[in-house]
Amino acid sequence: MDLPKLLTLYYEERPDPEDPLLRVAFGTSGHRGTSLKGTFTEAHVLAIAQAIADLRASFGATGPLFLAKDTHALSQPAWATALSVFAANGIEVLVEPEEGYTPTPLVSLAILEHNAHHSAKADGVLLTPSHNPPEDGGFKYNPPTGGPADTRVTKAIEARANALLKEGLKGVKRLPLKEAKGRAKAFDYAGLYVARIKEAVDLEAIRASGLRIGVDPLGGASLRVWERLAEAYRLNLEVVNPILDPTFRFMPPDHDGKIRMDCSSPYAMAGLLALKDRYDLAIGNDPDADRHGIVTPRGLMNPNHYLAAALHHLFTTRAWPGAKVGKTAVTSALLDRVAAALGREVYETPVGFKYFVAGLLEGWLGFGGEESAGASFLRLDGRPFSTDKDGILLGLLAAEMAAKEGKAPDEVYEALAQGLGRPYYARKDLPISPEAKAKLARLSPEDVGEKELAGEPIRAVLTRAPGNGEPLGGLKVVTENAWFAARPSGTEDVAKVYAESFRGEEHLEAVLQAALALVAKVLA
Repeated sequence: MDLPKLLTLYYEERPDPEDPLLRVAFGTSGHRGTSLKGTFTEAHVLAIAQAIADLRASFGATGPLFLAKDTHALSQPAWATALSVFAANGIEVLVEPEEGYTPTPLVSLAILEHNAHHSAKADGVLLTPSHNPPEDGGFKYNPPTGGPADTRVTKAIEARANALLKEGLKGVKRLPLKEAKGRAKAFDYAGLYVARIKEAVDLEAIRASGLRIGVDPLGGASLRVWERLAEAYRLNLEVVNPILDPTFRFMPPDHDGKIRMDCSSPYAMAGLLALKDRYDLAIGNDPDADRHGIVTPRGLMNPNHYLAAALHHLFTTRAWPGAKVGKTAVTSALLDRVAAALGREVYETPVGFKYFVAGLLEGWLGFGGEESAGASFLRLDGRPFSTDKDGILLGLLAAEMAAKEGKAPDEVYEALAQGLGRPYYARKDLPISPEAKAKLARLSPEDVGEKELAGEPIRAVLTRAPGNGEPLGGLKVVTENAWFAARPSGTEDVAKVYAESFRGEEHLEAVLQAALALVAKVLA
């Protein structure tokens, strides 16, 4: 990565507001892009920050704003840009001491803790593209609910930000950075998180077990948090990679040769996997720590397998009366089977953690999890802990599981698979045109005429999620022992096709091929 070029273009590129590819666009986790393509620049950040300043009161936020960043190269200048705008708009901004780095879940917790005790509600902004490559930047907004903003909020921010871009940023207020920093207040995000984490996970059981834990922050913002957790709770925990480098040059390439800090990828986690025999359990996080990767002496766990094990452990060790299990439509159906065995109702949603926020906040969801290795859950007493994905929390839960059950998480999964059925899961990206993407998003159950899928009767064809009735943005076909789902990507001209079978690898392949054929047919 050409770091000087990346930073220069952040300030120098002027996106054309008439070009749809260069406008502000919020996906499932905010606006992302890179200055190398003119999709993430100072102009974008100025417009988004001013849009939030203009609209936040309408979202219920009239108190302070928690401002954070991760370790990506573009996060630092974007953080400074956003701070200069928020300060100019008279907003009280709370920042990490000494301009340090802050994981996403720490912002969520900070918002919830503030709002539990103050009438003027807080919100938060995170400058992070999550696990994306080093040249990417990202801008996430969390309203007073503490979790990812819903579509109503993001559409309003998009519209206002793009209007500001079109006006040449004339409506943007801004202070010199030195003055803006002078107005910001330091806030110890990690201190709050370390103090409260024992209310969600049994840290004493982990400490008493003497469990040998290795942690790789993958060059991300969780580094100092893990160090402080180990010190505060006297855990037998070693951070195996303390390097912070915005180029992430220490990272092994992912499956496609790109650098990507994806803690669910065995390629990206190769460094930690090489050390797995030194530890009873190892944990990886992406740069903003909203994802988790769980490594046992037998290797990196499949995210779906770990979610099933986590779900079983949580609902057999916590009371949470009446609390439901949250899962997205493309997360393993093993979670449905575990929930049924435990007598818990499943709340199935479209892709996007934003759909779990209200349930976690109000306590009627005990757990919410996504197949992409993102999850969170309630405190031991049923109060919300973080309403955003929390990779640190899920890593510590794996340690609690090992400490209290005497079995590694993959052993817990293995017992579930033997008792409830072993899932075989696959995903394939199918290149399609923008027109086909739009058609896929508009499909109805009537568009599927088939009565069988890979030899089994089709039980349901869904275009809306069973849990909340929201559009799936595609469709899902379900049989007794298998399912597939197809939906358009939010960022690329591809259809994402997911498939799962409980009848083995051959049946999975048959399901996947039938799914691809059906998608090709309805999009023809």
